[in-house]
Amino acid sequence: MITSSQNPKLKLARALLGRPKERRAAGAFVAEGVRLVEEAALSGWPFRFVLHTEALSERGEALIEKLKTKNVDCETVDERLLQSLSDTGNTQGIIAILDYSLFPVPPILDFVLIPDQIRDPGNLGMLLRTAAAAGVQAVLIPPETTDAFAPKVVRAGMGAHFRLPIHAMEWEEIRRISESAKLKVWLADMEGRSCWQADLRAPLALIVGGEAEGASAQASKLADEQLCVPMPGRVESLNAGVAGAVLMFEVVRQRS
Repeated sequence: MITSSQNPKLKLARALLGRPKERRAAGAFVAEGVRLVEEAALSGWPFRFVLHTEALSERGEALIEKLKTKNVDCETVDERLLQSLSDTGNTQGIIAILDYSLFPVPPILDFVLIPDQIRDPGNLGMLLRTAAAAGVQAVLIPPETTDAFAPKVVRAGMGAHFRLPIHAMEWEEIRRISESAKLKVWLADMEGRSCWQADLRAPLALIVGGEAEGASAQASKLADEQLCVPMPGRVESLNAGVAGAVLMFEVVRQRS
């Protein structure tokens, strides 16, 4: 059992739960909780190792046994030490250290999400979760959007990271991919065309701008047209997660 806070595995986990720079340098990220670790295992995602307490639920214990049959390194940790790693204070007794093993961007695209300047981890996680549910083929993360593999984003994504190609890239590469795939680029904007009236059946990329500042100048430059969610009620705007969800499922509705 690991009982020292200076254990190398704990030190790595602590670093990965911190800054994006540490995650990029290590080529790894963290998934907390039974459900997320299950999702990673079901997807065949590569594990570095798993840390867990002795006080696991029955479901958690079954998961550990399954991981061991796949030769995943699973090690017991003092409960106080493991809980100290979590920013929620509730790891459910299990943390997995996972390799970056990104799905490739498909060669043929017709539905792409570009979350631009999304700073709130919960909103980005919600957008990723919705994108996975709506059948988005790839999520392209431009600069100034929060790290998609930050712990709070992974938690809010509820397994989306293990189903979707999620790639951080510069705007020039996003432009190249959009043009190569002949995608029409729609920018979510209150002044845009109603999503109920726009034709969203053709191949497209959807840009959803940030909560506070909206879309960046680069996003506006890339966009072919603006798209809005009509709101007959007296509110100023929807948050990015909700607006993105409505627009993505309007694409699904039209294509169905």
